[in-house]
Amino acid sequence: MAGERVLYIDDDVALARLTTRSLERAGYEVAHAPSGDAGLARLTAETFDVVALDHHMPGETGLDVLERIKALPAPPPVIYVTGSEASHVAVSALKAGAVDYVWKDVQGHFRELLTEAVATALRQEALRRAKEAADRAVHEARDRAEMMLKEVNHRLANSLALVASFARLQANAVADPEARAALETMQTRIHAIAGVHRRLYATGNVQSVQLHAYLKSLAEDLALSLRTGQREHAILVDTDELEVPTDRAVSIGVMINELVTNAFKYAYPLGMKGEIRIALRRTPDGAEIVVEDDGVGFSPSESSKGTGLGGKILTAMAKSLGSITFEPVAKGTRAVISLKASALSL
Repeated sequence: MAGERVLYIDDDVALARLTTRSLERAGYEVAHAPSGDAGLARLTAETFDVVALDHHMPGETGLDVLERIKALPAPPPVIYVTGSEASHVAVSALKAGAVDYVWKDVQGHFRELLTEAVATALRQEALRRAKEAADRAVHEARDRAEMMLKEVNHRLANSLALVASFARLQANAVADPEARAALETMQTRIHAIAGVHRRLYATGNVQSVQLHAYLKSLAEDLALSLRTGQREHAILVDTDELEVPTDRAVSIGVMINELVTNAFKYAYPLGMKGEIRIALRRTPDGAEIVVEDDGVGFSPSESSKGTGLGGKILTAMAKSLGSITFEPVAKGTRAVISLKASALSL
């Protein structure tokens, strides 16, 4: 392209003069360097769009000079010019980073070929730079989107925490025990969802959640919110490491919240301390979460001790994740949430 600068490195001054004229006729601005050192000095001090480098240099070969050129920050594309008919020279130049090579011939046709090679190298360099610019734009857009999503999660977690506080204030203000219990249960449900969003803005990954870490955090929150003078149960968590999509983490968190809340309230008689255990294990078909206690036991066929909303939530959430079953045990209750592999894929 007219106006672009070419550096021609060749110790043959007469040939360099002829080559310079050919390139200038094609519209290029050409500078000549008679040695590798002189060429490196020009490249360090000035800006060139393409370098044409001869193979035979005083005291070294063009391959040595090519290595030094490629070591420069943001070096221009290099076209290797050689009079050697040994193919390994051209192959070595390409392996060392040259974008093309041109054979010198006695008739002088190489000057036309060099002009074409320069034009090709410039087109390729323009395409490379355009691709790099497009890649940067995509990465910057992705980074901006992730930052915005983290901010959304941050604000959403704060908003959910505010709603949970309103539920707590409302629970403290009502006299009806059933209404108070319903508001307190709603508060724990909100906290379970808010916990997912807290993790999303606190980590670099806004698309998935480390389920094992989230379950431990959820258990701590539930223990603090559910513990009373007559209910001081320990919530124990034993999990494998597992990363799940954000929406699945929300559903799992809500289900664990329901199961642990029910166990905390109903598994053990008032004044009796007990354990509630949460276990997460990988399986060949996905994963399995077990919530169990050693309390009085529970059967799905029994009438609900609350509003029955918790059971409906468990059934609805389980449909998108896999299944939930209550396995018979000698003592207490054992709920098993089976997570299918497709529900865990990112």
